Amino acid sequence: MAWLHTWCGLWFSWLLYAIFLTGTLAVFDEAITHWMSPEHALAEHAGAPPAPAAAGERGPRLALGASFMARAHPRADMWEIWPINRNDNNALVAYWFDPQGGYADARLDPASGAQLAQGPADKPVRPTLGGHHFVDFHYELHAGKAGLWITGVAAMAMLVALVSGVITHKRIFKDFFTFRPAKGQRSWLDAHNAVAVLTLPFLFMIAYTGLAISSTTLMPAPLLAHYGPGRDNLKQFLADLGGPARLARDGRALAVPDLEHYAARAEAIFRQPVRCIVIDNPGDSSMRIGVYGWDNDADSLRRIANTSGMVTFSAASGKVLAVRQGGQVDGGAASLTRLVMGSLHMASFGGVTVRWLYFVCGLAGTAMMATGAILFMVKRRNKHGAEFGAATARVYRLIEGMNVAAIAGLAIACVGFLWANRLLPLALEQRAGWELRVFFGLWLAALAHALLRAPARAWREQLATLALACLLLPLLNWASTGDHLLAQIGVRGDWESAGVELAALLAGALAAWAALRVRASGRREKP
Repeated sequence: MAWLHTWCGLWFSWLLYAIFLTGTLAVFDEAITHWMSPEHALAEHAGAPPAPAAAGERGPRLALGASFMARAHPRADMWEIWPINRNDNNALVAYWFDPQGGYADARLDPASGAQLAQGPADKPVRPTLGGHHFVDFHYELHAGKAGLWITGVAAMAMLVALVSGVITHKRIFKDFFTFRPAKGQRSWLDAHNAVAVLTLPFLFMIAYTGLAISSTTLMPAPLLAHYGPGRDNLKQFLADLGGPARLARDGRALAVPDLEHYAARAEAIFRQPVRCIVIDNPGDSSMRIGVYGWDNDADSLRRIANTSGMVTFSAASGKVLAVRQGGQVDGGAASLTRLVMGSLHMASFGGVTVRWLYFVCGLAGTAMMATGAILFMVKRRNKHGAEFGAATARVYRLIEGMNVAAIAGLAIACVGFLWANRLLPLALEQRAGWELRVFFGLWLAALAHALLRAPARAWREQLATLALACLLLPLLNWASTGDHLLAQIGVRGDWESAGVELAALLAGALAAWAALRVRASGRREKP
């Protein structure tokens, strides 16, 4: 078990560290995207917030939305109308599927139904991947299905390392309360044990649910056995999992009815405010009208299965076809299990408290990966068992360099991604893609530096670089946009932008402290 824990943990620790660090940042992906879209953030404050729409406005807004869709997109297979979009300053918004199957949208004037411009023409929002970069990298490494398979294998290796680690450390709970500083190998082992035990339930949960939500890709045998191969069969599986499939058009014309009538009926059934109305096959006698409710804050805090109420009507007969109360799901127990697994993994319940809990536990899991990788080399730096024969010294030198690049180098690449957002020209073609190139370019440069420099120097120099990049980030933002922490907190109350910069300052202070400790340690080891 010790051998399994050591080597399984080592070969996957670098990848798991990257997955955990970016996954931890992805907990606040919306805040990162907000900071990386400063024009949008500042425009929100510059314009007076619109007054909340009155309940009596819903009917006219629904009628305007349906009229716009009938004029602009009459052949779309689906119309979705949000009469009062809380996420967009109570705007009237229409969505539909374009001919390529993509999700398209339009913001409409609530008074006239005319389509509004997407943003201020004189100051467009900069193209950026935002915080979604960390989400994508976390689960598929920006490599599509191949990346998903790689992260899946890493998650299985993590489960193996966790189980073998628990078996190996017989005094695991006693060791949790033991930390001996400045003791070299012993201190690294104490730190590794402490953060591992502290977050052990979280680590098991996050690895298992990560595998479970990707089960259709990683474990396709049951799906293939029941439905058979092919894209059409996969679509049928997803339809069964999510409820009744969309009906085919029958070719008989039917006018879109008064939507407010159905909104009022649904509101009385699921006892929630109406969020949106979805019309399948508009203009056809097979038309179905689905009305969806809004969850209130209390519902989202107490339910893991965070679904809103929904009622589906037949437009031809007016009959109720399906009812789902808030917290219930379509598709039965299998769909509920899938939803709960996804909610547990993505912290989509419990509000900001749970997000901060996930963030702290994610940092502890990241520290567990880092301390484990460092501990491996601390134990073997001066004494090893010649596991690789004559190449052992070269292999361990490579591992030393990989440790530096994977731990400090990735952190540099993450903050460098934020620097690129401010430094790249706004008019640069494929600007969001260049942000990603900067991220991977910095990471590759960190690996080259770690392999060319002595390990102690590489650690010190990369930690110092990380500290400077983090500590200077607020200054860069002020110089490039005119925005700063005092305005974010004292003037706008913009805690999303302020949180990103405060976190960068804290990370920079920790990196500076670590660089000083590495420097002091190197001086003590000199004769």
